[in-house]
Amino acid sequence: MRHAKKGKKFASDASHRKAILRGMAASLLEHEKIRTTDVRAKELRPVVENLITLAKRGDVHARRQAMAVLGDKALVHRMFAEVGPRFAERNGGYTRIVKLGPRQGDAAPMVLIELV
Repeated sequence: MRHAKKGKKFASDASHRKAILRGMAASLLEHEKIRTTDVRAKELRPVVENLITLAKRGDVHARRQAMAVLGDKALVHRMFAEVGPRFAERNGGYTRIVKLGPRQGDAAPMVLIELV
């Protein structure tokens, strides 16, 4: 039973699902927008918003927490140097999801998730 288990399964086990979200979060923070399915974008949003909130805090503990999620020292440095200060005045809502329509192969609803 899945009592008190949040989030979608993505047809994979917990470690694979966590790896998918980590990789997508790193890509979104690196490129500032990515194209993915609607369900994955909705699951990715809280992960990225939490990382940007850590970047706004800017202390050493926040850097270590971000490093634990992203695993890329250069990306964490860029996030704390550029992305965090850019959202300093904003209280949440750092991402935007734009619907693109169905995917050609399987008609999955595709979206563009981007930093505001």
